[in-house]
Amino acid sequence: MNRTLDKLRRRGPALAFVTSALLVTAGLTAPVALAADDYTQSVTQPSSTQVQINFTPTTPALYVDVHYTGVPGLGQQNVRMTNGSGTWRTTVNGLSSGNVLDYWFTYEKSGPQYDTPHFSYTVGGGSTTVAAPTFSPPGGTYSSAQTVTIGSATAGATIRYTVDGSTPTASSTLYSGPISVPNSRTVNAIALKSGSTTSPVSSATYTIGTQAGCPAQSDTPNFGPNVRIFDPSMPAATIQAQLDTDFNNQKDTLTAQFAERRVAHLFKPGTYGVHDNVGFYTSVAGLGQNPGDVVINGDITVDAFNASDNGVALQNFWRSAENMAVNPSSGNDRWAVAQAAPFRRMDIRGGLQLYPASYGYASGGYIADTKVSGQAASVSQQQWYTRDSALGSWNGGVWNMVFSGTSGAPANTFPNPPETTLATTPVSRDVPYLYVDGTGKYRVFLPSLRTNASGPSWANGSTPGSSVPMSQFYVVKSGDTAASINNALAAGCNLFFTPGIYHLNQTLNVTRANTTVLGIGYPTLVPDNGVNAMQVSDVDGVRLKGLLFDAGTANSQALLTVGQSGSSASHASNPATVQDVFFRIGGQLAGKATNSLIVNSANTIIDHIWAWRADHGNSGTVGWTTNTADTGLVVNGANVLATGLFVEHYQKYQVIWNGQGGKTIFFQNEMPYDVPNQASWNAPSGVAGYAAYKVASNVTSHEAWGLGSYCFFDTNPAVSSYHAFEVPNTSGVRFHSLLTVSLNYRGTITHVINDTGGVTPSGTVPVNVVSYP
Repeated sequence: MNRTLDKLRRRGPALAFVTSALLVTAGLTAPVALAADDYTQSVTQPSSTQVQINFTPTTPALYVDVHYTGVPGLGQQNVRMTNGSGTWRTTVNGLSSGNVLDYWFTYEKSGPQYDTPHFSYTVGGGSTTVAAPTFSPPGGTYSSAQTVTIGSATAGATIRYTVDGSTPTASSTLYSGPISVPNSRTVNAIALKSGSTTSPVSSATYTIGTQAGCPAQSDTPNFGPNVRIFDPSMPAATIQAQLDTDFNNQKDTLTAQFAERRVAHLFKPGTYGVHDNVGFYTSVAGLGQNPGDVVINGDITVDAFNASDNGVALQNFWRSAENMAVNPSSGNDRWAVAQAAPFRRMDIRGGLQLYPASYGYASGGYIADTKVSGQAASVSQQQWYTRDSALGSWNGGVWNMVFSGTSGAPANTFPNPPETTLATTPVSRDVPYLYVDGTGKYRVFLPSLRTNASGPSWANGSTPGSSVPMSQFYVVKSGDTAASINNALAAGCNLFFTPGIYHLNQTLNVTRANTTVLGIGYPTLVPDNGVNAMQVSDVDGVRLKGLLFDAGTANSQALLTVGQSGSSASHASNPATVQDVFFRIGGQLAGKATNSLIVNSANTIIDHIWAWRADHGNSGTVGWTTNTADTGLVVNGANVLATGLFVEHYQKYQVIWNGQGGKTIFFQNEMPYDVPNQASWNAPSGVAGYAAYKVASNVTSHEAWGLGSYCFFDTNPAVSSYHAFEVPNTSGVRFHSLLTVSLNYRGTITHVINDTGGVTPSGTVPVNVVSYP
């Protein structure tokens, strides 16, 4: 790997850290404690770095579990407390003055178990934080108006609240009794008490009377100026001229990579003789119900287009191709991409080249629900994931090539060659997509859930599933605000985001089951003033696809959260799906977000995300103290599946997995490039550096295949990380096909997983572990 590659590798996404409550003591949600006189609780501080949490039930309990967050570097912890003479105790270590511990209990009483409200304790000075407010009934969807009671477990506390989505303060409306919620809204509340620290903000979103469905929208909507819709009756020269104009605006790595232009090319059913070069923030898609309904006699191409690329494709981000058949002009189509460039529902009637024409490096991509009749060749691609597809054959592999449910895939030979192959994908559901029906009306198709899937969903005809008319979608265009988008959601509409930049001054609340939020042309959601960009309730069947979350300059706690803290309902038959959803911290803005994606809902499918804390971008948007972000992905829900997980450059753990029964198929990671020194980047356990992928110590069931983590500590090559993967040593936690690499020998990773695997050598040579334990 030469110095040009060294320079160009300074790119990579980052995702933010998320914490959230997870009930681990039972499969069902426990009822909230009916009265505080069921128990007493307290916190003592035996030293400057530890506290003791105490819980004394009025009725002797068979067990008490404490759940807590707030320990630096750790996600939510769930601990069975120790009983001593009727008082249950747990000691929490690794704290320092100013840390705020958020904690709550699950306890048994005469058979049933109960949950308490949340409490808070600030380390140092004996300061006590007021318990966060709770709501009765809880947020959710209701057929009629609700009367809501707000309370706090702290005696003598007063409550202030808002109903317009804003953050409550000491001067907000004083809660004096039950409040009426006549229509859909979010209630935010804080609790205050003289001499104590104000509680964290609690929120509850109520969706009222949406059963009637979305007020009818147009079935032939105006998609706005950034969506090009082509018809086969249009002259090929006219179409080509528009494609070329868009490409010239979107192609340059130096000027277009962080520009605000967004565009989509949509082809109505028919045959076209065109060549579409695909630049930044460009989606190309067919509008047929199946890939063969739109035929391109030509090419859909991504290459190392620019002189500044020096023949490599390491920064070919944020572009997509979907739902078309291609008869390549030369016999091979070329799709030389890096992250966030999905290739879905494509029928390539020839070969597919996943490398630039120069044979320079490319940095990993994703194929799903696709057929390639010829050979798919990766050649210089460093890593790749292919799901539920059919290939004529496969050739190539640098570090980490992973396949699931793909005929024509190579045998499972990791590490030589570095191919990891699973016969099927455990659970999958292909993406929702826009199409035109036989009457010229637009609809969105919703593919069915598949288990143990293999091959394209359309291999034997049309993709199984159902469709929804555009009359049930609110089309989001330039000028829409968070308020107008939330109003559409509250009215029962699905969302269709058109290409553009959308600044949000309040959280988008997706509360209705089976809501679809579909974007084309990389619509970009930017939270302003530190709000969280989007919150999905713990409901069945929500589908998110084709969105880019770009952190704003004021820190957000999370960009996207799926399910409320403590969610425990099963969604196995109709899970939420997060697909082609990307997160960026810095690069275009000096963005900040503690966490990028938090998944609290059980059974969620995370299917191709790229979470990136930027290592390069516009001037003033990148730096250790500039674009700050702790962790990319935090999983608290049970039985969550990630297929195609790309997370890069976060400042602490890249991924924290707290939920039981999780699975990951393919993980690509780079640790942060810009760590200033070792002292600033040691994990709470005391080991050097933060693991890229951490499975919580209480997890007893987890499995993963095809995982790579790379270091490039360019600011200070003396920095090291003790290991890339940190997992419990238990038989139910199993990892397959892992590797680490030191890129150009800038720093080291001492072990691959726990204490297994050697130190990364010079020469950009991988250290491989076939299986663990």
